[in-house]
Amino acid sequence: MEVSLVTKPNLGVILLNLGTPDEPSARAIRRYLAEFLSDPRVVDLPRWIWLPVLYLIILNVRPSKLVEKYQSIWGEKEAPLREFSEALAKLSEREIQNSLNSEEIIVRSAMTYGSPNIKDAILDVEELGVKRFLFVPLFPQYSSATVGACFDKVARAFKDRVTIPPSRFLSGYHNKNHYIKALCNSIRKYKKDEDKQTVLLFSFHGIPQSQASRGDPYQSQCENTAMLVATRLGLENHEWRLTFQSRFGPAPWLKPYTDETLANLPKEGIVKVLVVCPGFATDCLETLEEICIENKQIFLEAGGETFQYVPALNASQDHVDLITDIVLTHLYPMEKT
Repeated sequence: MEVSLVTKPNLGVILLNLGTPDEPSARAIRRYLAEFLSDPRVVDLPRWIWLPVLYLIILNVRPSKLVEKYQSIWGEKEAPLREFSEALAKLSEREIQNSLNSEEIIVRSAMTYGSPNIKDAILDVEELGVKRFLFVPLFPQYSSATVGACFDKVARAFKDRVTIPPSRFLSGYHNKNHYIKALCNSIRKYKKDEDKQTVLLFSFHGIPQSQASRGDPYQSQCENTAMLVATRLGLENHEWRLTFQSRFGPAPWLKPYTDETLANLPKEGIVKVLVVCPGFATDCLETLEEICIENKQIFLEAGGETFQYVPALNASQDHVDLITDIVLTHLYPMEKT
């Protein structure tokens, strides 16, 4: 593809999300899980212990159990995570170009696992003439298992290069003003200031306690995000809770657990909840199925009366504004490189 010098982009922004199977089938899910769960950043057990368990047990059992779950959230043609990520990239590119009155910046989405992969995204934008990169993992709170894994994949994409293009890598934005503002705006659509009976539940993806104990800042950043949002919304301490979801395996993960909390809230007299998952930039299996179906059922069967979910920022204007702010903030220092 030829690009004129007038419109030739000089910066490529790559938005990085976790990934998703290519289709809701056992074969595609198995392929995705094999790549995802074999990453030492995700499961940091000794390889000689973990890989036999993964390939002999988990990949032979888990995919078929997930087919129905993925089918329940799948769009007409695409997985929500990939669909929202691509839409966010397209809308952000338009917003950034309009802000600069220039087409010199392009934005693309890529997946840490699955497709479109990071290496292919880099090659695609380089064909347009891009010589510099800004990598933006869509994980507001830093974790080795997410942001760290993104960095590894980016480094691997360049490992055979003689020269490495000038690049910047964002390692989180858990307390950035545009992010907190976007979360508050999304929550206000579901919870009015005068509503004091509905408890706001912040549900973040969990990580093993062992990982947090080794110095991963994820837990403290999740707590900081929740506190900033609750403060801006003017919530009292009893009006909100923070929990962690999506644990697997027998080892302890960050607590309190989302499912156990929802099962116990009605016993405390709390029968109305509004759940928000600030760590997920786009809706996916963990929000649309685990939260909106599984955990909703847990809460209602325990005696809860009202369960609402605040959608992820997805491709909303607030999310576009956040990405635009991130890119423009990093653009001008890069001009000096």
